[in-house]
Amino acid sequence: MFRRLPDRQGDLVTFTFDGTPLTALMGDTVAAALLAAGVTRFRTTPVSGAERGPYCMMGVCFECLVSINGRGNRQACLTTVEEGMQVETQHGAATYSTEISA
Repeated sequence: MFRRLPDRQGDLVTFTFDGTPLTALMGDTVAAALLAAGVTRFRTTPVSGAERGPYCMMGVCFECLVSINGRGNRQACLTTVEEGMQVETQHGAATYSTEISA
């Protein structure tokens, strides 16, 4: 369902999704880059494990949460893809350590 506009061109950046190398156009959001690559499942819900993907594409619904470079709860629709970025499916709720590094 998601298609890139035919006149949209530019420099490419390389990133990974769940370990698979992908390319995107510089300036794409992570959500747009994943959708253009055919990825529709970005996360699973904490309670039922239901699969979710982008819905609003403007940061309101939180359905596009992913882990980026080891940090969970990142909104893919609001994050610009960067060279070497490591994006992963978020399974359930992200947890954070309360320990402070010295």
